[in-house]
Amino acid sequence: MISRTPSWFPNAEAGSRMQLRLFCFPYAGGGASVFGNWKRKFPPEIKVCPVQLPGRESRALESPLSSLPDIVQSLVSEMTPFLHSPFAFFGHSMGALIAFETARQLYREHRVLPVHFFASGKAAPHHASTRKILHRLPDDQFKKELRLIKGTPEEILENDELMQIVMPRLRSDFAVCETYVYHPQEPLSCPITVFGGTQDHDVSLDSLHAWQEHTSSDFKLQLFEGNHFFLHEQETGIIDSMIRVLSTPKKPAVFR
Repeated sequence: MISRTPSWFPNAEAGSRMQLRLFCFPYAGGGASVFGNWKRKFPPEIKVCPVQLPGRESRALESPLSSLPDIVQSLVSEMTPFLHSPFAFFGHSMGALIAFETARQLYREHRVLPVHFFASGKAAPHHASTRKILHRLPDDQFKKELRLIKGTPEEILENDELMQIVMPRLRSDFAVCETYVYHPQEPLSCPITVFGGTQDHDVSLDSLHAWQEHTSSDFKLQLFEGNHFFLHEQETGIIDSMIRVLSTPKKPAVFR
């Protein structure tokens, strides 16, 4: 058993029945607690391992990172001790982008990939974003945009003290996405499943289908009722779908 649990992965230690780790990457502004319910809903054979990014929750005293390459570099370094057993990736919105580039970097450095990749609520990486640049807006305009996105509770938006704590983290996360530059590379050889919200007006159906270009293996797209944060409303359905996929026998990750 691995003797330490890096702060990036507060729940990565193997259980006695664990057969696969599921690394879960949160959306912008979110922390590991986004997946707090998931640990109870997956069978013990699937170990849910939320990713805790700097600047939130148990890492609140750390400065958030605003560059995707910096996040990926740190993640790959910290993840290396866990790669000798099978693992899968799930990411929602910004988390899907981080998970994708982490998977690509893992393959470049170690020739190892997730047994399955789940992307949720995010356009394919090569699709140019049509969204406005938000991370440099003045505070009042930034808050207006957060209201439109509907991802930040109103009680937080109305609390000036809380917003002074939350805004730097949100700005850094938006910068991660808004400064991202896609570089073409060979598609992943692992299967990809994509989840989308039927009322998610920020992520088009075409941009979800476009994830198919990033795998040379199987691809599936599944839609759920809801807006960009359908992840919470449809948690049970999403988890059930993932359990069906991950419960089939998997080959162990192997270094070459």
